[in-house]
Parts: sequence; structure tokens; C-alpha cells
Amino acid sequence: MSTLTLYNTLSRKKEKFVPLVKGKAGMYACGPTVYNYAHIGNLRTYIFEDILKRVLQHAGMRVTQVMNITDVGHLTSDADQGEDKMEKGAQREGKTVWEIAQFYTDAFFSDAARLNILRPEVVCRATDHIPEMIALIRQLEKKKHIYLSPDRNLYYDISTFRQYGAMARLHLENLQAGKRIAVDRNKRNPQDFVLWFSLAGSKFKNHVMRWESPWGEGFPGWHIECSAMAMKYLGKKIDIHCGGIDHIPVHHTNEIAQSEGATGKPWVNYWLHGEFLVLDQQKMAKSGGGFITLQTLLDRGFDPLDYRYFTLTAHYRKPLTFSYDALQQARQALSTLRENVLSFQEQPASKPIKNTYANQFAAAIADDLNMPKALAVLWAVVRDPQLGNKEKLALILDFDRVFGLGLAHLERREAAIPAAVQGLVERREQARKQKDFRRADELREEIAGMGFLVNDTPEGPVVKKR
Repeated sequence: MSTLTLYNTLSRKKEKFVPLVKGKAGMYACGPTVYNYAHIGNLRTYIFEDILKRVLQHAGMRVTQVMNITDVGHLTSDADQGEDKMEKGAQREGKTVWEIAQFYTDAFFSDAARLNILRPEVVCRATDHIPEMIALIRQLEKKKHIYLSPDRNLYYDISTFRQYGAMARLHLENLQAGKRIAVDRNKRNPQDFVLWFSLAGSKFKNHVMRWESPWGEGFPGWHIECSAMAMKYLGKKIDIHCGGIDHIPVHHTNEIAQSEGATGKPWVNYWLHGEFLVLDQQKMAKSGGGFITLQTLLDRGFDPLDYRYFTLTAHYRKPLTFSYDALQQARQALSTLRENVLSFQEQPASKPIKNTYANQFAAAIADDLNMPKALAVLWAVVRDPQLGNKEKLALILDFDRVFGLGLAHLERREAAIPAAVQGLVERREQARKQKDFRRADELREEIAGMGFLVNDTPEGPVVKKR
């Protein structure tokens, strides 16, 4: 059996994974801030974390995954600047912050289910864990890591934590206030961060979400929630913490400071971070406007698992450039794979055979989740003329425990026609009736680009997947 190695952001190298408890693995994954839909860049990160979990399970471990739901405290900057994201979402849609939180939490898990992402064993809302956050801040207060600012907000003093910025390789002496971090006269150091926002003296006097605390009525900062909830459900020492690379310099750096500041001991053994999805040479981000959601892809006729397959074509630590052409290629590859699996089902599956392919696959996934190499092994199995269908199917279904492409549940049936495609078909029929055949041909090409063919019959158009 191959030894599982993972790239640890903390050490900047691959390390053998040794869990705290043999046969078990605890992992904390930073969840969504539920003020808007997740975009496909966010979803790439959650697919990577799902692959990590599946690889651990494939290795025979019992995994406990904890994911937070941020429904309070996250400002439009990952630091302490800008508007509150939840209140911004509520104002945008004319709803309460509580309604916004519930709606987008449901939307997130709907997207996750369509992408075949396994649900975490523990899903914890920030607003349900205010007492735990207050208790953790009290520990930091006892160890003199905090101070009350002139605007009555409670800050973590990074000068009290000697290792601050070690994972991000920050050189604090080079970070001059006003250059990389805006000047805030309420802070002793530019990188100090809020643990508790006070309603008494800060700009958030009218904040809707509010709780009593030893430091006055207010609400928690963003960073404290992850430390408090991770410790509650996984203990003061945990195996794995993961998220996107944008979390490294601020959010995860601050989590380390407050967690280790409270306990006085190392907190996380392995830090894993997924790279950006790139669109037009820029990282995918909601703040840029016009972001692409999973529903955007569905409206263009794609299956959610087309996108999941697409993300597997690049290593999680490499930037992945998104285009509809690339997604179309992924759709075609997945369609071909499904057709092969259906043809292999002529014989019942057996247990995975221990051969070269099984060993190659195990080595690929154990090498820091190398999905492109694992896919190459999968296709080698599909194309090998020396393997029988029974053996191919057994291997592929075992591999799919990691890929998560739903290959064990395929049925041979005609694909449903998406509403977006059906709408184009109707518009094409209208153009034909008006004898606008040029427009009809253009619409046929557009339909073909979405993966469907239109055949004209005396009874009307017949649409089927390419």
C-alpha cells in the first residue's frame, strides 16, 4: 500500500501523513460566507477538499470533517475593513440577515450535492457558537494577547505572538502601514485583528446581529469562529486544516495566532490549500462582479459532474484556467467514460483486482492527491485490450470512490433536455416558421455547442445529446 504524502503549506514540502489517532483523521475545512451564491472558483476548493476526504477514506481511515458556515462577522475585506457581508446581502435583496443566511446555506449544500461532494460530518454555524468564541477570547485575555481599542473593539495584539506570519512567510518589518495594509489608528500594529466588534463606539452601532459579552454588546470578528469551532469538535490539536490559498496570509495566519496563543501549543499538523480557478487571467471572485455559478453552467446545458471532472484535470495546487471550451472537452470525456462503463456492465462487477493498475492508482492518489495522474490510470484501464470488461468495471468503480463521478449509479437512458436548450429549440422552430433559415441554422449551431443535436422530422424537432 502506498504511503500517503501531503504538501504541508507550513513546511512548504510533502510530508508523510501520520494521523493523531491511528485509523482516524480529523479535518477542518473553511466553509462559505452565506451572503451570496458560491461561484465555481469557490466550488473548486470544496471539490479538492472532498477529494482529500475520499482519499483518506480510500486508505481505510475514518474521517471526521468539520465545516463552518459563516453567517456573521465577515467584512467585505478579509481583514477588518468594509461593510458586513451579511448585511450587504440583506440590503441587496430586501431580506433579513437571518433569511439571507438560511437561503444561501441551502443553496450551497444544493450545489455541493449536485457536485457529489460528501456532506461533512459536522456543519456548524457561527451564530450557534458565540459562547465558545467568547470563552476562547477570555483565554486570550488571560494570556494578555488582547487589548481594547479607542473605538471599543477588542483586538488581538500580534506582537504578543512571536511566530505570527510564519506559515505565510510574512516579514512584518517590511509591511509598512499604509502600503499593504490600510492605516487604522485604533490598532497598535497594522496586522492586529478584531476578535469582538463593539456596538458602543465602532461604525457598526446599528448592526442587526448582536450578543452580550464581557466587553459589551457586539458581535465576533471573522477569524475567531474557526478556531473556536474547530477546537470544540476536533480538539485542541487537529490533523488537517484546509481552504483556498487566499486564506493563507490573513485568515489562516490569524487562526494560528489566536489558537496557539490560547493553548500555547502547535495547533494543526497539516495545512493544505487549493489554488485559484482563473478566468481571463484573473482569479475568480465575487467582488469582481459577474461571477459564474454552478447554475450558470447548468443553464448552458452542462451536467454538474462535467465541472467536477474538469477540476480533476489539474492538480489542486496548480491554477486552473476556466473556459467553456475546456469544460466542453471535460463533458465529452465524461460522456465517453460513462458510455464505456455502461458497456462494461454486461457482466457483474467483482472486487477490485490487485494488479499494476490498482497499484498505479494508489500511488497517484497517495502522492499529494495527484488527480491528473490518477485519471491517466483510469483511461489506461478503459483502453487496455488485455483486460476483460468485468475486471475493467471493478477497477473503475473502485477508482470512482475517489473521483466521485457517480459511475456506480449510471442507467442507460436518454439525457433530459435542459430548459436552456429547449428554449433555443423553440426559438429555432419559430425562426423556421418565419422562413428565417439563416437564424435557424445559427440556433442549431448554438444548440450543438451545448452538446445537443436537433433532427427535424414531420412530427417536429427531435433533440438528443451528442
